[in-house]
Amino acid sequence: MAAADAAGAVLILDKPAGKTSHDVVAAVRRERDIKAGHAGTLDPFATGLLLVLLGKATRLQRFLVGLPKTYLATARLGWTSTTGDPDGELTETGVVPASLELPTGTVRQRVPMTSAVRVGGERLYKKAHRGETIATPVRDVEVRRAELLGTGELDSGDHFANYEIECSAGTYVRTLIETLGDAYCADLRRVAVGLFRIEEAGREVPIGEVAELVPAVGDALR
Repeated sequence: MAAADAAGAVLILDKPAGKTSHDVVAAVRRERDIKAGHAGTLDPFATGLLLVLLGKATRLQRFLVGLPKTYLATARLGWTSTTGDPDGELTETGVVPASLELPTGTVRQRVPMTSAVRVGGERLYKKAHRGETIATPVRDVEVRRAELLGTGELDSGDHFANYEIECSAGTYVRTLIETLGDAYCADLRRVAVGLFRIEEAGREVPIGEVAELVPAVGDALR
């Protein structure tokens, strides 16, 4: 076990597509033989920044999960998905939304059935896998910025729009993309969590440095 692991650290990882956040953490736990957790789930289809908490840093989870997030998202236009992402049942409508502006400010979202939120003691995605549909909770989230970076058309004729989105914890970007109309989130990459950046992937941040980056952690350690 590395000294940094024993003292506690936050490992900045770049999660690949096709793996759950739980899978990534479990692999780190097996490899290092240490207690580990994470500070904010990424969907299996999504990539990017995952904060893996090592050793004593697992105690800091409650201070890190609420940090704001920044994403790069690609909307596929003229299509719909039953889950709002590539893993759902896809239907081509050919109807490209007239407006590509995403809502900002306080946005009310219904938690999707494919989420990991617990309802009645069970995660929603498990209910969804059994074909169940229930009235899921509604939450207010904050979308601080939703910048349209550009649009384009693929050789296949598909239209897409790229966004950079800065939002509060708990925001479902795929649900945000669905507000456009006939569109779903085809690609999602998390590039920042608070002051942690994807460019630092692979680095272990000691607890003392985490306290400098996240004031609430510093207050708790005093």
